[in-house]
Amino acid sequence: VQLPAYGGGLVQAGGCLRLPCAASARTFTDYVMGWFRQAPGEEREFVAAISSSGGRTVYADSVQGRFTISRDNAKNTVYLQMNSLKPEDTAVYYCAASAVLVTIPTMYYYWGQGTVVTVSS
Repeated sequence: VQLPAYGGGLVQAGGCLRLPCAASARTFTDYVMGWFRQAPGEEREFVAAISSSGGRTVYADSVQGRFTISRDNAKNTVYLQMNSLKPEDTAVYYCAASAVLVTIPTMYYYWGQGTVVTVSS
């Protein structure tokens, strides 16, 4: 499964970005999709996840109310809408696929190469 993510860039604090991740798998609807991020010198951390149908979502406390994960199964694409961005959101953002709706990175077995998001103050 290929998971190219794009849409990153430089944005000012308070701004917004939308990250799409278009999966190559014809079995996209079999997977839970998640977003993770890794800041320089930090461990990879969970951001958000969405069930295979899109009916359930889970968010990290740090992004709850600001970020929204969604998916379009007809387009094999998962999105991360990021609003009210803060400098501490600066990181490389990765999309990933799992069989279960969890927040643990090791439970995701397909990963994209990441896209860089930089939020300036």
